[in-house]
Amino acid sequence: QVQLVESVGGVVQTGGSLRVICEASGRIFTLYAMGWFRQPPGKEREFVAAIQSRGVRVYPESLKGRFTISRDNAKNMWYLQMNSLKPEETAVYYCAADRRDRLTLSAPYWGQGTQVTVSS
Repeated sequence: QVQLVESVGGVVQTGGSLRVICEASGRIFTLYAMGWFRQPPGKEREFVAAIQSRGVRVYPESLKGRFTISRDNAKNMWYLQMNSLKPEETAVYYCAADRRDRLTLSAPYWGQGTQVTVSS
C-alpha cells in the first residue's frame, strides 16, 4: 500500500505564495506519476500539476508560469510552489500518485487534503 500525507496548508493574501508538500510512504517504488489536484468550495476536483517519472511536468494552461511542481525521490516527497495566488484558488489541495506514468482523477492514491485559503 501507499500512504500520502500533505503538509499543513494555510492562509495567504492575494498575490502571495505558498508551498505545499506531499510525503509518500509504503510501496513507493512502484509510483511513477505524482501530482496535485484541488477542490474549491462547491466545485469539482480539478487537476493542478503532475510530474512524471522522467521529470516531465504537466500543468493546465491557466497555471503555467505561476505554479511549479518538483519532486525529491530520495526523500519520497513532492512539492507544489504556488505564486501570485488568487482568491478563487482557495480550495482543498490533494496530492495524488499513480503507478502509471500519468495522473488523472482515477489515480489510486490520495492524500487527505490540505486547506489553502487566499484572502482578498
